[in-house]
Amino acid sequence: MASPDPPHATAGDIRIGTSGWSYPSGQGRWNGVFYPTPRPRGFDELAFYAEHFDTVEVNSTFYRSPEAPQTARWVERTPEGFLFSVKLFQKFTHPDMYLARGGRSDWDPSRIDVDLFRAGIEPLAAAGRLGALLIQFPPSFHHGPEALDYVDWLLAAFAPCPAAVELRHRSWSDHAAETEARLAEGRAAWVLIDEPKFASSIVQPIAPGSASSPERTPVAYLRLHGRNAANWWEHDAAEDRYNYLYSAEELRPFAERARAEAAVGRKVFLYLNNHFSAKAVANAAVLQRQVGQDTRGDYGLAFRMAYDLPGG
Repeated sequence: MASPDPPHATAGDIRIGTSGWSYPSGQGRWNGVFYPTPRPRGFDELAFYAEHFDTVEVNSTFYRSPEAPQTARWVERTPEGFLFSVKLFQKFTHPDMYLARGGRSDWDPSRIDVDLFRAGIEPLAAAGRLGALLIQFPPSFHHGPEALDYVDWLLAAFAPCPAAVELRHRSWSDHAAETEARLAEGRAAWVLIDEPKFASSIVQPIAPGSASSPERTPVAYLRLHGRNAANWWEHDAAEDRYNYLYSAEELRPFAERARAEAAVGRKVFLYLNNHFSAKAVANAAVLQRQVGQDTRGDYGLAFRMAYDLPGG
């Protein structure tokens, strides 16, 4: 795999975007909210999105291992310097989900699975457009010797790709020093997640940054899922879980954390996953201003009025 370092990225960059760009159906669809309706002939959602943000987190790679022709087209549809962070295929992290969706019973990930995924994202890496590899584990993945060894294996298998590991069970924060040290050995970021908290949830203070040096942990990775506790486990549709709009006051601590991580030389990726009705887009635009960036692209009048965004 070619070097994943983007050609125009520098240490201390802050990249803000959303988790995914295509939400065409459901009550929380983006069509007619963020994307225009009717659409001009030849309208391209990804190209339109890239007018507003310089990075996106790709969730589709979680459900199906990516293929090189597909990721090569993503490069062609976006401007130079635009970065893609990709979520690792569920076979590596969510075996029960993988099997429920018809995966092979011999689910244990192999070197072949690693090579297939790496080949799929090679066009991103070769073009310098790969931001980070997101390795997201479910709440059922608990701290322990076998789990630590498996994380080590994954990080080694996908090296030198910049990696970020999302852990959700509180056993990891109960062993915070060991968790961070093991991730730093693999030059991986420990993802800071914001979501509704329950008794078993991981505990992560927003303010403190990584204790390791930028040379050991070159990337900082933040994911905001929303705080819709009422619909987190019980909902009519999966999208209801992400029906939450952060206030400017709720976002500000994350902007401060991003700035602090950038100040010590880390490349910062901050993604909004509260995607219902493009609320992630609105919150990402607010965060751009809070970290000192200009809001990019054009937002329609209805969108700006709905989410109290300034013009431009």
